[in-house]
Amino acid sequence: MAGPEDATPQSRVPLSRERVLAAAIALADESGLESLSMRKLGQSLGVEAMSLYNHVANKDEILDGIVDVIVGEIEVPPAGSDWRAAARRRVLSARETLARHPWATGLMESRVNPGPETLRYFNAVLGSFREGGFSIEMAAHAFSVLDAYIYGFALQELSLPFDTAEESADVAEALMEHLPVEDYPHLAEMVVEHAMQPGYDYANEFEFGLELILDGLAALRGPDG
Repeated sequence: MAGPEDATPQSRVPLSRERVLAAAIALADESGLESLSMRKLGQSLGVEAMSLYNHVANKDEILDGIVDVIVGEIEVPPAGSDWRAAARRRVLSARETLARHPWATGLMESRVNPGPETLRYFNAVLGSFREGGFSIEMAAHAFSVLDAYIYGFALQELSLPFDTAEESADVAEALMEHLPVEDYPHLAEMVVEHAMQPGYDYANEFEFGLELILDGLAALRGPDG
């Protein structure tokens, strides 16, 4: 029978809900959300899967918990900050967070039991808009459109056939090799004169689109922006 000396280093550290959630995030980061199971989570912590149930009720509670941890990584606007600067920083922080945890993109909006970090996040974002002069209705619109932009762009990036600017250029070159330019002149022009130019990076489209949204919100907010 194995004695205490045979315990793994992980199992010597007292198990807690925080450790379980941190291990779940690490497992999802490494192998994707589909790899997350109670058995694999227990293995990563050096304990039997049944031990996890002393800290979390089930896998759904783990999913709720890791979403709350991830939301807690997003920078929220401090009270009294300029609404536009706060919104911009918050959106960029959310994008950076989703880039670290790409599996979270499809999970975050699917949960129905928001935790304390998520509630704090919602309240702070809405508060920033309200303090910035937005009506309740406009604050809701602003929150919705910016979140849709964050998650929509993140999902699009996950589906693209390239990850870097160099790979994007390779895809563009391959397209041009087979594209009948006379049939698709505007597409060819965009690819050659824009997408294939030095320094082009599709990721930069995110901030351009963000500024368009913020300009629109400022115009609808009123003459003071």
